[in-house]
Amino acid sequence: MLTLKPLSDALTVCKVPSVADIDLSAGFFFIGRTDEELSLVCRTADTPERTAAREDGWRGFRVEGTLDFSLTGILAGLAGVLADRKIGIFAVSTYNTDYILVKAEAFGRALAALAEAGYRISAEEGA
Repeated sequence: MLTLKPLSDALTVCKVPSVADIDLSAGFFFIGRTDEELSLVCRTADTPERTAAREDGWRGFRVEGTLDFSLTGILAGLAGVLADRKIGIFAVSTYNTDYILVKAEAFGRALAALAEAGYRISAEEGA
């Protein structure tokens, strides 16, 4: 079973007008750009002053280790456990692994549900 590492920082999901608004020296962030928007996930403390839309109050955890691209169902398994408990997610992926964000008020319930489903939960760490 996979090990999940809770992140200690409060997180924000937002839309920003420009990459120039993002502190690229921050230690933790995800940027997504399409033809319709520029999205940012970052520590709440690092959220740019100018945002087009913003939602605070997220917490996250990462799937530990490097996930091989041939693996299937990682996000589906996590999302399924949380969906059964009516816990919504915001997922982001990197080259190495996946991150799942849930609203802060559901964070404890999410970790408990995942532990009950057989996922290992490691000690919390900063993002």
